[in-house]
Order: sequence, then structure tokens, then C-alpha cells
Amino acid sequence: MPATHLRWGQDELSLLLAWESTGPVRLLAAGEASALPDPGREPERCAALAGRALPVVEIQTTHGGRLGTSGKRHVDGAMTRGMRYAGHEESVTGDVRRLRVHMTDDATGLLATTVFTLRADIPVLHAEARVENTGDRAVGLEYVSSLTLSHLACHLPDGERWEDGLSLWLAANPWSGEFRWSRANLAERGLYDVGMVAYGQTGSKNRIAVTSTGSWSSSEHLPMGCLETSADRALLWQIEHNGSWHAELGDRFDDVYLALSGPTDREHQWRRRLAPGDSFRTVAVAVALVPEGGFEAAVAAMTAHRRATRRPHPDHQRLPVVFNDFMNSLMGEPSTAALLPLVDAAAAAGAEVFCVDAGWFDPEPPGSVGPGGVPGWWDAVGEWREAASRFPGGLREVIGRIRGAGMVPGLWLEPEVVGVRSPIAAELPDEAFFRRDGVRVAEWGRHQLDLRHPAARAHLDAVVDRLVRDYAVGYLKLDYNIDIGAGTDGPDGGDSPGDGLLGHNRAYLDWLDGVAARHPDLVLESCAAGGSRTDHAILSRLPIHSVTDQQDFRLLPAIAAAAPTAVPPEQGAMWACPLPGHTDADLGTMMVSALLGRVHLSGRPDLLTEDQLASVRAALDAYKSYRHLLPTARPRWPLGLPGWRDGWIALALTASDDATTLLALWRRAGAPGSVTVPLPWIPDGARPRVLFECGSGADLDWDTRAGALRVGIATASAVLVAFDGR
Repeated sequence: MPATHLRWGQDELSLLLAWESTGPVRLLAAGEASALPDPGREPERCAALAGRALPVVEIQTTHGGRLGTSGKRHVDGAMTRGMRYAGHEESVTGDVRRLRVHMTDDATGLLATTVFTLRADIPVLHAEARVENTGDRAVGLEYVSSLTLSHLACHLPDGERWEDGLSLWLAANPWSGEFRWSRANLAERGLYDVGMVAYGQTGSKNRIAVTSTGSWSSSEHLPMGCLETSADRALLWQIEHNGSWHAELGDRFDDVYLALSGPTDREHQWRRRLAPGDSFRTVAVAVALVPEGGFEAAVAAMTAHRRATRRPHPDHQRLPVVFNDFMNSLMGEPSTAALLPLVDAAAAAGAEVFCVDAGWFDPEPPGSVGPGGVPGWWDAVGEWREAASRFPGGLREVIGRIRGAGMVPGLWLEPEVVGVRSPIAAELPDEAFFRRDGVRVAEWGRHQLDLRHPAARAHLDAVVDRLVRDYAVGYLKLDYNIDIGAGTDGPDGGDSPGDGLLGHNRAYLDWLDGVAARHPDLVLESCAAGGSRTDHAILSRLPIHSVTDQQDFRLLPAIAAAAPTAVPPEQGAMWACPLPGHTDADLGTMMVSALLGRVHLSGRPDLLTEDQLASVRAALDAYKSYRHLLPTARPRWPLGLPGWRDGWIALALTASDDATTLLALWRRAGAPGSVTVPLPWIPDGARPRVLFECGSGADLDWDTRAGALRVGIATASAVLVAFDGR
């Protein structure tokens, strides 16, 4: 029988699927509707695509393994090859369009359902899969993809090899050096056309693999990547999960595939024994596909998707300036005496939220040292009660001073951990913590709560509710400073450590949803040793995200400029830590680094001179004049994505109506004194004006005809420029 084809989607992005009566559903092509092949007019082309396309979901089982390939790749699973089409449903609710595709395996009774979701006017495909055991015996799952895409080299010109014509963007994400994007073609990444397809083989058996294992989802790489052609066609993906994940690109039948998933057996010690009646749901992924504009256009599409799929919160629009007493300030040693001058100075500078960071609960003498050189409280956290020795008049005295200064009070928490010396470690049952082989896991003096256990969740609910009730805080910074590894066997033994971690990851998200439901106006900040948990699962729930722990203001520009690739500007918080020893030029670099995102003010404003404080206040006044534009702004990189040591760095945000562009420019030590910045999108009649500079001596020369701005900066510093009709 001839294959059945299904075209589904919208003009910006559509899918072409095909199936026969005895085989799985395969995704032949994805892209703008006008570029998809037409089965009626191009039957031979569609048949060729179907013969080499991967199924919509790849499943590998213990008893089945793979067929036609070997090595470490997660494709060509025997289970998936034996599946057949079992129906599909299309639905439209408002501007959301969904397609559910079902496949079944008669031998085992496995039923796989892939759910594709599109939103109007956004060329981003959201996908996840569900596997249900409708049979009468258990099946061991070792890999289930969230999405597989084939034929990624099909848009290359004739004669261009995929190993040369396809480039892959990946982002290393080191602690305090986040968002280190690099671009290289597939050959440079290690994937080659070895010529073996001509001899009846599938391909090279190799892959480019990017994997994260553990509870820090982005501690080594962002859960993202982008495939780009020489003609600026781009496919950008993100894995929307707060735990272990895996992405791989490989060659298959002279073309290239992409497979995205959560944890796997090979990489993450994940297995799931699916008993009759049980089901498993993969993590969600999203893929932006743009026919032109390359990486930057794909980021714009993904930014729109992130905004459309997050939990609404008033903080997304208000964007208050947050003062936090940690960074280059009290560094985990708060007290009434130390905080009160900071409260007054922060309010004078223009802060609107004041967050008391780590240490407010620490009864040990200031300067005590814990394991590995951390503060003494490190391995004793968990009760989250104020330390009377630090606050002789009670923490409420400080909270009252914050409110009296017109700011919203906040507190720091690290909710997921309990120190090994904490009384909570003995009060909660072993089953409430991560365990392996029956032994409670310890990492850097902490135990990890398993939020699948009701006692763990009840403990955290009680803590948050008490802090909101007793102190009337409007802001909680939720930090997370350990990576607990592959996972846990508890609380009920579990199928594997990786499956235990996945269950906890999802329970943590559910806990966040519960806190937000009980306290809808409470602002929850995401932090994990800076940007070690930069993923959409977290960012879709928490309105503000700390992107880095970097303390050296001279290194912040490369982080600040690249952050919008992964975090919408209205959510990404950057440190600005003015200190008495800083020059005007230093203050310029430091403040501009925070002005195109969320401002996390710290340092010692109480010790600044009047002139220094006036400069900080001027920066924040400028920020408040345009911050309403950030929630809909599009990020651009007119000098390209920043390298870690680049001499000149630029980040632009264009308002949704295209009438205003905000441009941050940094000149770093040793760089030439001027640079020409191409800005071809600036509308006629717009002119540059300086919104903020301090010690830069910025000189602007706008070439209307060329659409380029020549900027001179006298010394290492920065300038913030606006293009508009004013």
C-alpha cells in the first residue's frame, strides 16, 4: 500500500509525516510550509525521504537494543522499527495548535504518543513523548527520545558536503564564565562523511554528543545548540529540563539527524521498568527553525517561545532593581550593624527590593570556616531560622528598616539541601533524602532532599509559609550550590539512580508551582551557583534568574552580552557591585553590564563618595526610564556573539515596534580606541543619544547612509546608547 502523508502546522513552521500500514510514523521534513515537499507532486522525493527518515520517537529497550547500527548512538532502536501507526488527533485552542501521533507495538503492547505543539506566529516546535505499557508483561526502557529530526542537510546546495556546509553552535557554560558560544562545522566537531554508505552501511556510527549529568542542568554546557547553514538557515534547540539531558547529532544515509532527550541508560544511569499499566513521559524540548537570519533570528524565535510558555508574573513587567548584600559586599556575614547602613544606601541609590543573602540564619561567630573553605554555616543549614547573635533586636528590625525605606524585603534560601550538622538531618526520615545503595548521599557537607517524599515537601512548605507569614517578605532567592550526581535509589528503591533524579526534578518543579499558587505575588529568584541551572523548566516558573557568580567587573561584559541567548532580558539578573576604589570608568563598565537585563546591585554603596553614588543613581534612573521596553525586546549582536577576551563587545535590544534600539558597548583594556558597529535595522530618522556613561568619554558618529555607528571610548569603560526619534 502507498504511504499515507500528513501535513500539519502553520505558515511559519509545518511538519510532513508519513507512515505505512506496517511501519512507524516518520517525520520527513520540518520547516516553513512553502518549503515542504508535496507528496502529490513529488512522490518519488517523499518516498526517498521516508525510506531514510527516523521515526517520530526513538525507543530502546533492554530486550530489543538497536538494529543496523552500533556504537553509542541512540537511533535505530529495534522496538521503534516494529511499531505501527495507531492514530492521530489534531486540536486548536486559541493560538495553540497540537498534534498527537500514536504508534503501537503489538508484541509488547507499548503505546507511544508524541505531542507536537505550535503557537501562532512563532516558528518553534515544542515536543514531548509518552510511552504506556498496555501489554501483560513489564518492559525495560533504556532510552526514549523527546524528538528526532532527520534530513537536516537537505537544504544544502548541490555539491556541498554536510560535514563542511553545516555548522554547529554549542555553548560551554563554566561557572563564572557562562554562555561561551562557539561555532564550528561538523567536521571540526568530529563528525565526518566516511564514505561507508556506498558499501551498504548506515553511516560513520559516530556522533557529536552533548550531555549533562546531575542536578545542575547547565554546569558544563547550556541545554541548547544551533545548526546553521552557510545560507543562514538555522535550527536552534533547547531541552526544557532541570536535570540530566542528552543531545546528539549523527550522520545517517548521507544526511544528518538530531536526537534530543532527557536522561538515558548509557549516559545517566537511567532505566525505567514499565510494568503493565504504567507510563513514562519524556522531558520537553523546543526547536526553532528559521529560513534566514541564522543564529540571531533563531534566538529571537526562541525568546518569543520562552515568553509565551512561562508562568505569568507581575515581576516580568515591573523589573524592580534588587539590592543583594552578598556579592563583593557582606559575603555571607549579615548582621543588624552591617545591614542597616546598606539598607539606607541602597534606597538612596534607587533599589526597590533588598534581599538579605546567606548567613542570616548562622549562629556561629563571623569568620568561621566550614568544609572546603566555605562559611561555617555551610554544613549546618536546613532550619532557616534567624540567628539571634546576628540580630540582637531581631531580624524584624532589619525588615522594618527595609520597608521603611520603601523597598520590598527578601531573604536567601537554599531549600533543596540540609547540612549534615543540621537538626533537620536527624528529624527527617532517610527516605526524604537522596540515597544510593541504601546510604544517604552527602556532597560537600550537605544532604539532598528528595521532594517526592511528603516529609521533605512538608518541611519546605512550612519554611516558606513561615517566612512569608512572620517577616512579610516579598522576595525569596532560591539558591542551589551542590550537584548531587547521577541520582537516587529512594524513596521507594526506584528503577535506577537516573530515574530517581528525574522524579525529584519533576517534584521540585511541582513544589515551585505550589509555592507560586499559595503566594502569587511572591517573587522567587532562580540561582544555582550562578548560572548552573539555566534551563526553561526553571525559567518558565521563576521570574528572575541570577546568571553568574562572577565577581570581577572586567569579566562581566562577555557574560552580560551573551546571556539573552538563553535568558530573556527581563529575567536575566547581572551583578553591579560598586566599591570605593572604583574609578569612573570602572563604574561605567560595571553599571552598563547590568542595564540591559535585571539589575542586581551589591557592593558597598554605603562607603561610596557622593560623586560615586550619584553615578550609580544616574545609571538606575536611566534604567527605570526604559525598562518597560525589555519584556518584549529582541536581542541582537551587531559585533557577533562575544568571545571571552574580545576587546569590543556589543549587545542591542530592539523594542517590539522596532522604533527604539538600546545599544550597550564595552571597550576592554588593550582594545583599539574606536569601533564601527553595523546597525542596518535602525529606522530612518532615528538618532543616537547617550543614556548612560561614566568616565568613558564616549564619542558617537552616526552614518545614516551606511547604517553604522562609529564609537570612540577614551579608556576601558562602556556606554549605553538609545536610537529613537527623540
